[in-house]
Amino acid sequence: MRFSECNWMDVEKYLQSEDRLMVVLGASEQHGYLSLQTDTKIPMALADAASQQTGVLVAPELAIGVSPYFIDYPGTISVRSETYILFVADILRSLYHSGFRRILVVNGHGGNSIISTKLVEVQNECPGLRLSWYSWWESHSVTALAQQHDLAPEHASWMEAFQFTRVADLPEGIKPGVSYTGVLNAEETRAKYGDGVFGGHYKVDEQIMQQLFHACLLDILHLLEFNR
Repeated sequence: MRFSECNWMDVEKYLQSEDRLMVVLGASEQHGYLSLQTDTKIPMALADAASQQTGVLVAPELAIGVSPYFIDYPGTISVRSETYILFVADILRSLYHSGFRRILVVNGHGGNSIISTKLVEVQNECPGLRLSWYSWWESHSVTALAQQHDLAPEHASWMEAFQFTRVADLPEGIKPGVSYTGVLNAEETRAKYGDGVFGGHYKVDEQIMQQLFHACLLDILHLLEFNR
């Protein structure tokens, strides 16, 4: 269940017997032929599925993240790193004030990982707060699945091409990977990656996508159970 389906009294009642919560961090950025909201849609779908099985509440998703390397692709919205760190920290403090004590952050975007050290600081400030972090594409289960099917897990490629993230027909075939050294700015990133897909298969069989989603869901269920 999401906050949007509750009033404040519902949340107060929930907190009388449960203090777990899922917080979804997403982004609005280019994903090749996929939705600009891919990094929000995937973790939100996983959180919703986990909520249906556990009853753990899902906080409002943060649909904007840190994406400075993609700002030359129209539709990408990025905030400064320092802004994002302070914003997320304040959200977690507010949720702690409400009574949530075990919070699983379900992250959908690599740029958001800059807040990892700040999470430790917030936890130090808030007695009894336990924070967990899950970036689904970094999961060992996702790596194992990709290796099993001999697939390269790249940005905007097959691994993010769920039915609910597709907004256009996907190309056939495989895009060659791109290598570089140093740090690319936004202009260089667009010139290097073109359509925005970093490489690998544009799409795979739906059965593989279902296996991928299920593997990630099991990860989240495990983390929620571990934090009971």
